[in-house]
Amino acid sequence: TEPYRFNDRIKVYLLEVRRSSRGPQVIVSRSHPSLIRRLFELEVPEVADGSVLIKSVAREAGARSKIAVASEDERIDPVGACVGHRGARVQAVGAELYDEKIDIVRWSENISQFVAEALSPAKSVKVRANDDKQSCLVLVPDNMLSLAIGKSGQNVRLAARLTGWRIDIRSESQEAKAAFAKAAEEVEAEEVVASDD
Repeated sequence: TEPYRFNDRIKVYLLEVRRSSRGPQVIVSRSHPSLIRRLFELEVPEVADGSVLIKSVAREAGARSKIAVASEDERIDPVGACVGHRGARVQAVGAELYDEKIDIVRWSENISQFVAEALSPAKSVKVRANDDKQSCLVLVPDNMLSLAIGKSGQNVRLAARLTGWRIDIRSESQEAKAAFAKAAEEVEAEEVVASDD
């Protein structure tokens, strides 16, 4: 979807060089997730020198990307380093990708915390993780549900790719109705058992 013209200078990610009967073929990509890694390495000195690590990238090329960053040096704010003064660094990367939206989130070993971060810009989310199934149930306030899911499910889809976990989102009112229905079923079951006795 990007508009190219003759003599444009564009940055591409080199995927591979193939040998063919007509000479070498160079395969490049503008949609590969690693392109964002390389652009941040060019734009952010802390990423280039390794003091800020890009732990994972999820991308829907041309629309939106999410990157998870961390730093082993407690004095460095990894999100702030990637955003830059007044957003200059992230805007430079976004401009190179024709104004693709880029969300930068803080990586965490605690999966509940990481999933909550990955669902930004939604706030006040509660995460229940199931390690066996690698899935999470996320409860969000009713007014944050559409923000957490995103346009056509894009936000939750990218968050799931970023974390590597399956994410199920429910609003607090949906969860309350489900809990009420379950309690009503249990009461009915007890009444049936009591009448059989």
